[in-house]
Amino acid sequence: MPSFLRFCVVFPCEVALAYLFLRTEKAQNRALYRGLVKLHRAYTEMAERVVNTHHLTRDSFLNMYKNVFGRALSAATVAKIKDAEKIRDRVIHGKDVSDRDLRKALVDVIDYAEALNIEVRQIGGFEPFGHLRGFKGRAKPLDESTTRWLLKGMGFVIT
Repeated sequence: MPSFLRFCVVFPCEVALAYLFLRTEKAQNRALYRGLVKLHRAYTEMAERVVNTHHLTRDSFLNMYKNVFGRALSAATVAKIKDAEKIRDRVIHGKDVSDRDLRKALVDVIDYAEALNIEVRQIGGFEPFGHLRGFKGRAKPLDESTTRWLLKGMGFVIT
Protein backbone atom coordinates (compact mmCIF):
# COMPACT_ATOMS: atom_id res chain seq x y z
CA MET A 1 0.00 0.00 0.00
CA PRO A 2 1.48 3.41 -0.94
CA SER A 3 2.41 5.55 2.04
CA PHE A 4 -0.17 8.27 1.27
CA LEU A 5 -2.93 5.64 1.47
CA ARG A 6 -1.63 4.55 4.88
CA PHE A 7 -1.77 8.23 5.84
CA CYS A 8 -5.47 8.23 4.84
CA VAL A 9 -6.12 5.30 7.18
CA VAL A 10 -4.80 7.30 10.15
CA PHE A 11 -6.11 10.72 9.07
CA PRO A 12 -9.11 11.69 6.98
CA CYS A 13 -8.34 11.98 3.27
CA GLU A 14 -9.18 15.70 3.48
CA VAL A 15 -6.19 16.17 5.79
CA ALA A 16 -3.95 14.19 3.46
CA LEU A 17 -5.05 16.28 0.50
CA ALA A 18 -4.43 19.55 2.34
CA TYR A 19 -0.97 18.30 3.34
CA LEU A 20 -0.08 17.26 -0.20
CA PHE A 21 -1.06 20.68 -1.50
CA LEU A 22 1.01 22.34 1.22
CA ARG A 23 4.04 20.29 0.13
CA THR A 24 3.31 21.02 -3.54
CA GLU A 25 3.21 24.78 -2.98
CA LYS A 26 6.44 24.56 -1.02
CA ALA A 27 8.06 22.61 -3.87
CA GLN A 28 6.87 25.20 -6.40
CA ASN A 29 8.53 27.96 -4.38
CA ARG A 30 11.69 25.87 -4.08
CA ALA A 31 11.70 25.28 -7.84
CA LEU A 32 11.62 29.03 -8.52
CA TYR A 33 14.30 29.76 -5.91
CA ARG A 34 16.59 26.99 -7.10
CA GLY A 35 16.08 27.94 -10.73
CA LEU A 36 17.06 31.54 -9.99
CA VAL A 37 20.16 30.48 -8.10
CA LYS A 38 21.33 27.64 -10.32
CA LEU A 39 20.33 28.77 -13.80
CA HIS A 40 20.69 32.54 -13.39
CA ARG A 41 23.32 32.68 -10.61
CA ALA A 42 21.15 34.95 -8.46
CA TYR A 43 22.47 36.06 -5.09
CA THR A 44 21.05 33.37 -2.81
CA GLU A 45 19.86 35.45 0.14
CA MET A 46 18.05 37.95 -2.07
CA ALA A 47 16.50 35.25 -4.27
CA GLU A 48 15.25 33.38 -1.22
CA ARG A 49 13.78 36.52 0.35
CA VAL A 50 12.06 37.62 -2.85
CA VAL A 51 10.60 34.19 -3.63
CA ASN A 52 9.37 33.79 -0.04
CA THR A 53 7.66 37.20 -0.03
CA HIS A 54 6.26 37.04 -3.58
CA HIS A 55 2.48 36.41 -3.63
CA LEU A 56 2.27 33.28 -5.72
CA THR A 57 -1.06 32.18 -7.18
CA ARG A 58 -1.66 29.15 -9.37
CA ASP A 59 -1.50 31.23 -12.55
CA SER A 60 1.42 33.37 -11.40
CA PHE A 61 3.43 30.22 -10.64
CA LEU A 62 3.03 29.17 -14.26
CA ASN A 63 4.13 32.62 -15.47
CA MET A 64 7.09 32.78 -13.08
CA TYR A 65 8.09 29.22 -14.00
CA LYS A 66 8.23 30.24 -17.66
CA ASN A 67 10.30 33.32 -16.81
CA VAL A 68 12.77 31.40 -14.65
CA PHE A 69 13.14 28.22 -16.70
CA GLY A 70 12.76 29.72 -20.16
CA ARG A 71 9.83 27.57 -21.21
CA ALA A 72 6.35 26.87 -19.99
CA LEU A 73 5.46 23.90 -17.85
CA SER A 74 4.03 21.31 -20.22
CA ALA A 75 0.28 21.16 -20.70
CA ALA A 76 0.33 17.49 -19.67
CA THR A 77 1.94 18.34 -16.32
CA VAL A 78 -0.44 21.26 -15.68
CA ALA A 79 -3.43 19.06 -16.53
CA LYS A 80 -2.43 16.58 -13.81
CA ILE A 81 -3.12 19.13 -11.06
CA LYS A 82 -6.16 21.01 -12.42
CA ASP A 83 -8.86 18.55 -11.29
CA ALA A 84 -7.17 18.08 -7.93
CA GLU A 85 -7.16 21.86 -7.40
CA LYS A 86 -10.93 21.98 -7.87
CA ILE A 87 -11.43 19.15 -5.39
CA ARG A 88 -9.01 20.76 -2.92
CA ASP A 89 -10.92 24.03 -3.13
CA ARG A 90 -14.21 22.26 -2.41
CA VAL A 91 -12.67 20.45 0.57
CA ILE A 92 -11.05 23.56 2.04
CA HIS A 93 -14.28 25.53 1.70
CA GLY A 94 -16.29 22.87 3.54
CA LYS A 95 -18.19 21.41 0.61
CA ASP A 96 -19.09 17.73 0.36
CA VAL A 97 -16.68 15.67 -1.71
CA SER A 98 -17.02 11.97 -2.45
CA ASP A 99 -14.36 9.52 -1.28
CA ARG A 100 -13.75 8.60 -4.92
CA ASP A 101 -12.98 12.24 -5.82
CA LEU A 102 -10.71 12.59 -2.80
CA ARG A 103 -8.72 9.49 -3.73
CA LYS A 104 -8.44 10.66 -7.34
CA ALA A 105 -7.21 14.07 -6.18
CA LEU A 106 -4.56 12.45 -3.97
CA VAL A 107 -3.26 10.39 -6.88
CA ASP A 108 -3.37 13.41 -9.21
CA VAL A 109 -1.25 15.51 -6.84
CA ILE A 110 1.36 12.75 -6.58
CA ASP A 111 1.39 12.35 -10.38
CA TYR A 112 1.87 16.12 -10.70
CA ALA A 113 4.76 16.03 -8.22
CA GLU A 114 6.52 13.32 -10.22
CA ALA A 115 5.94 15.14 -13.53
CA LEU A 116 7.18 18.45 -12.09
CA ASN A 117 10.31 16.73 -10.77
CA ILE A 118 11.01 15.26 -14.21
CA GLU A 119 10.54 18.55 -16.07
CA VAL A 120 12.64 20.60 -13.68
CA ARG A 121 15.37 17.92 -13.62
CA GLN A 122 15.58 18.04 -17.43
CA ILE A 123 15.98 21.83 -17.48
CA GLY A 124 17.74 22.62 -14.23
CA GLY A 125 19.31 19.39 -13.06
CA PHE A 126 17.53 19.31 -9.70
CA GLU A 127 14.19 18.19 -8.29
CA PRO A 128 11.87 20.60 -6.44
CA PHE A 129 10.64 17.77 -4.23
CA GLY A 130 14.23 16.70 -3.55
CA HIS A 131 16.88 17.90 -1.12
CA LEU A 132 18.87 21.14 -1.33
CA ARG A 133 22.35 19.67 -1.00
CA GLY A 134 24.62 20.56 -3.90
CA PHE A 135 21.96 21.91 -6.26
CA LYS A 136 23.80 25.19 -6.88
CA GLY A 137 27.22 23.93 -7.88
CA ARG A 138 30.33 26.09 -7.72
CA ALA A 139 29.25 28.93 -9.96
CA LYS A 140 29.98 32.38 -8.56
CA PRO A 141 26.70 34.26 -7.88
CA LEU A 142 25.85 37.69 -9.19
CA ASP A 143 26.15 40.60 -6.78
CA GLU A 144 23.05 41.94 -5.00
CA SER A 145 22.56 44.90 -7.33
CA THR A 146 22.63 42.79 -10.48
CA THR A 147 20.40 40.17 -8.85
CA ARG A 148 17.87 42.90 -8.03
CA TRP A 149 17.64 43.84 -11.73
CA LEU A 150 17.47 40.19 -12.75
CA LEU A 151 14.55 39.55 -10.38
CA LYS A 152 12.72 42.71 -11.45
CA GLY A 153 13.12 41.72 -15.09
CA MET A 154 11.58 38.32 -14.39
CA GLY A 155 8.54 39.88 -12.76
CA PHE A 156 9.30 39.45 -9.07
CA VAL A 157 8.31 42.26 -6.75
CA ILE A 158 11.35 43.68 -4.94
CA THR A 159 10.63 45.21 -1.54
